[in-house]
Amino acid sequence: MTKPTHDAITGAPRRSEYQYSDNLPSHTHAYLWSIIERPLTERKRACPSDTRVFDLGCGNGSFMTRLAELGFQATGVDPSESGVQSAKAANPAMNIHVGSAYDDLASLYGQFPLVVSLEVVEHVYAPRDYARTLFSLVEPGGMAVISTPYHGYLKNLALALAGNMDSHFSPLWDHGHIKFWSIKTLTQLLQEAGFVEIRFDFAGRIPLFAKSMVAIAKRPA
Repeated sequence: MTKPTHDAITGAPRRSEYQYSDNLPSHTHAYLWSIIERPLTERKRACPSDTRVFDLGCGNGSFMTRLAELGFQATGVDPSESGVQSAKAANPAMNIHVGSAYDDLASLYGQFPLVVSLEVVEHVYAPRDYARTLFSLVEPGGMAVISTPYHGYLKNLALALAGNMDSHFSPLWDHGHIKFWSIKTLTQLLQEAGFVEIRFDFAGRIPLFAKSMVAIAKRPA
């Protein structure tokens, strides 16, 4: 993931989106993927006849590539045109499209037994719209897997004591994080959307100081 290109005269971003120059995994994938893959492979073993997955906010398609390697049939959308173009350049057959959580994606692509959305919810201005779209994409009895940077009291206290709050929240990061989720607030968001049986796992470091948390949530059958 690279910084957005800027106008040479004004210095303003040329388009309000992440810019990608390739389809390579980001640094977060090193600690996220193994955690994300656990519930997906468990679900695949339980229902091997339907391996469809939707990737909401798929970026440059790097995790979609990994899903294909694991035997899943992945469809994905992202608002970044450069991300979609990078994915298509590397794999023209990839089922990836420009789109966002503010679109009626279920009408366009249908519903899926599995929906993943990795490091996305911290970027959205209207999280309830995002959660409604996420819920609409999951078929009854299906599962959503959502990851986002973890925020908890002890972790935030440690950041403050270490003098790292500015670098962690990074307000100068163009198109960066605008929502900072805890287990409590993300649970509330998903419950409001209609999800049940919500559980959490953690990625990177020990749970109290984890880099990201992973919510696994079910849509009622």
